[in-house]
Amino acid sequence: MRFFIILSFCVVSLFSADNLPMINLSVASMEEPAQFVKTINIAIILALMVLAPSLLLMVTSFTRLIIVFSLLRQAMGLQQTPPSQIIISLALIMTVFIMEPYAKVSYSEAVKPYMEEQIGYEEAIEKGIKPFKEFMMKNTRESDLALFYRIKKEDNPATIDDVQMTILMPAFIVSELRTAFEIGFLIFLPFLVIDIIVASILMSLGMMMLPPVMISLPIKIIFFIVIDGWQLIIGNLAQSFR
Repeated sequence: MRFFIILSFCVVSLFSADNLPMINLSVASMEEPAQFVKTINIAIILALMVLAPSLLLMVTSFTRLIIVFSLLRQAMGLQQTPPSQIIISLALIMTVFIMEPYAKVSYSEAVKPYMEEQIGYEEAIEKGIKPFKEFMMKNTRESDLALFYRIKKEDNPATIDDVQMTILMPAFIVSELRTAFEIGFLIFLPFLVIDIIVASILMSLGMMMLPPVMISLPIKIIFFIVIDGWQLIIGNLAQSFR
């Protein structure tokens, strides 16, 4: 509370009667081309901020990570542990870790030269998308890519540069969904075996009224701790991307 009070006093002192900012809402014609370029830059930044959640799902590793972590929670029989906020945060952190090399290439080859006015819009967009396009191509199955080319009734591309992003993005999402469910199935197997063994033992002892989940849940948790499950899953997930 003291921090906010001090901060408010600082803001009031900065904007004193002598230094009050003036807000001009008038509409006027642009006299210089540079003004138009700045307006376009602001519009592009706002559009990217609006599309950021969708782009995060369509061109990065986030989809595979969040699905696998969710399936892991269900396989262990934990309803709200870890919380959804923790799972999403972990998926975001892992996405930043995996996509960092591609983001650096995009920044050095597209964003930085464009900010220094060395290249134009079209060239900056083309060079900025290229690293992410290569990542998506490496992790997209040819059959999924061919499927969307057949749906659109177009010929298969000859090179990677000929692949359209509007076709690559849905193909990439479908491939990621398939891979995530394959990994989730492998995660489910050991926990399913534990549930079957516990249920069989309880039935053989005649304890049919006791829910098997009450016995199998702590066993699955200690099993996951003993094998260092988080390290295994996160390490293999990071290495599963080409």
